Amino acid sequence: MAQSNEARFMALALALGRRGLGRTWPNPAVGAVIVKDGIVVGRGWTQPGGRPHAEIEALRRAGEAARGATLYVTLEPCSHQGKSPPCADAIVAAGLSRVVSALEDPNPEVAGAGHARLRAAGIAVEVGVGAEEARRDHAGHIRRMRDGRPHVTLKLAISADGKAGAAGRRPVAITGAAARDRVHLLRAQSDAIMVGIGTVLADDPMLTCRLPGMAAYSPVRIVLDRTLRLPLGSRLALSARDVPVWVIAGAMASPALEEALRERGFLVLRAAEANERLEPVLELIAGRGITRLMVEGGPSLAASFVAADLVDEAVLFHSPKVLGADGIDALDGLPLTALTQSLRQLASEPVGADRCDVFERR
Repeated sequence: MAQSNEARFMALALALGRRGLGRTWPNPAVGAVIVKDGIVVGRGWTQPGGRPHAEIEALRRAGEAARGATLYVTLEPCSHQGKSPPCADAIVAAGLSRVVSALEDPNPEVAGAGHARLRAAGIAVEVGVGAEEARRDHAGHIRRMRDGRPHVTLKLAISADGKAGAAGRRPVAITGAAARDRVHLLRAQSDAIMVGIGTVLADDPMLTCRLPGMAAYSPVRIVLDRTLRLPLGSRLALSARDVPVWVIAGAMASPALEEALRERGFLVLRAAEANERLEPVLELIAGRGITRLMVEGGPSLAASFVAADLVDEAVLFHSPKVLGADGIDALDGLPLTALTQSLRQLASEPVGADRCDVFERR
């Protein structure tokens, strides 16, 4: 098949896979397209909760048309028996003649074994079409498999004079409505969103996705709260039974305060070095399946992630507003260049009256 068609069908698979971002953890958000004689006969993406897998969905839609067809899939089909049978076996049983896979799965339970099983059954396998884009889409899965932590995206809203908040931590709208809508979309594509207790006390945020019709796409809300100061009357507390809230406490936090939070629907997790070292916290939440973490506040937490070299991606919304010299710096105790010069810039575009710059790890 012509190279342009290969790329086109893989681009469709990637677009389908992105439908599941933020909703499939701990599984990756995979997309799959089945093509026969140049016509798409089946398509699928990983369903909420991680199952069914994308390949199974595409095979179900294709039915008998899958026999002799080509499967385009954004990640190597699984070969191990998990909570569902191996996708590689289903592909063989369906009689596909060829599989085009963007990436080998870094999961040690797969790691090439899926492709090997397909080849052993006489199916032609090609790996690498759309690999660069697939690596971005599956960055959370890859990071969790290789490093035992989530992929971290740091979001900052920054005034024209480099501030992220008004003096005295007074709440202030820095960016406009278009940028705020973009932030809500980023939330929807994340497994979890993290803030420090200082942001909760200062802003009383909801941290949900408030785009029309997308409340169900809200991520897990995580608060770093070493001594459990989270107010029981906060908006997080009042909505904890509707959208999950995880509180990361230190080892010495009061058991009575923990019980009070649990009674209101919080999941309280303890990390011995919570608010002191971030690595144990990230390992803790990765162990519970989180693959894509958005860090949204505040300046102290953002600076801690930058200082620890744990930012994989940064999305900076630059506003034309000026907050004044007594405003709070975007990164507490660090210049903004400590972040931007450690990453490479991917994109810059206007979002309403603001500008959005995207950076990623070099």
